[in-house]
Amino acid sequence: MLVNADFSRPVVVTPDRYDWVTSPQNGVERVMLDRVGEEQARATSIVRYAAGSHFPDHAHPRGEEIFVLSGTFSESDDHYQAGWYIRNPPGSAHQPSSAEGAIIFVKLRQMHPTDSQRVRIDTRDPAVWRRQGHREVCPLFLSDTERVCLQRISPGEALLEGRIGGAELLVLAGNVVIEERRSCERGSWIRLPQGESLKIVAGPRGATCYLKTGHLLDPQAETSA
Repeated sequence: MLVNADFSRPVVVTPDRYDWVTSPQNGVERVMLDRVGEEQARATSIVRYAAGSHFPDHAHPRGEEIFVLSGTFSESDDHYQAGWYIRNPPGSAHQPSSAEGAIIFVKLRQMHPTDSQRVRIDTRDPAVWRRQGHREVCPLFLSDTERVCLQRISPGEALLEGRIGGAELLVLAGNVVIEERRSCERGSWIRLPQGESLKIVAGPRGATCYLKTGHLLDPQAETSA
């Protein structure tokens, strides 16, 4: 299965374009943002758990990255409310579930094979945020191959501008405007290839965004692993 699998092209998926697809597990649906492979795939998705739904215990050979968007997401006896960032490195295993229901942003099989860092960050905690110029930044992960953070930017402030080395963002609050033309509201996912030149600024309400850079410099390495 191939969904937005041409990494040389920019992609924008807004919430009005969400296509919810039933997963093999009862009570779990997903929006496939990009995907290369069948059930065991390199994938980026929005996943919705109905109350009481779960997956059996399973491993992640190339790792899994999660941001909880709403509800409460659980791994066995650990429970994460909206705003938690979770990073399970390659070779890890877990048994995900949600008693009350949850929506999460998930990236599968996209970590470097040597990545061994397990991360749990509650981004609702003011102590994990820092001021950088006119914006607030919450660092989530940093390595030689990728940088992940949340950014809060003021109305009209540029999140990205000029030629970039590849980037992926999810609008968590407010909205962003691409090239002064296209408004992308909360829930919009944007993937920009290496070398793309675009201006993305916060809309009139400002914006909070998940931002990941560096990981698309060699996307073929991801899809062939």
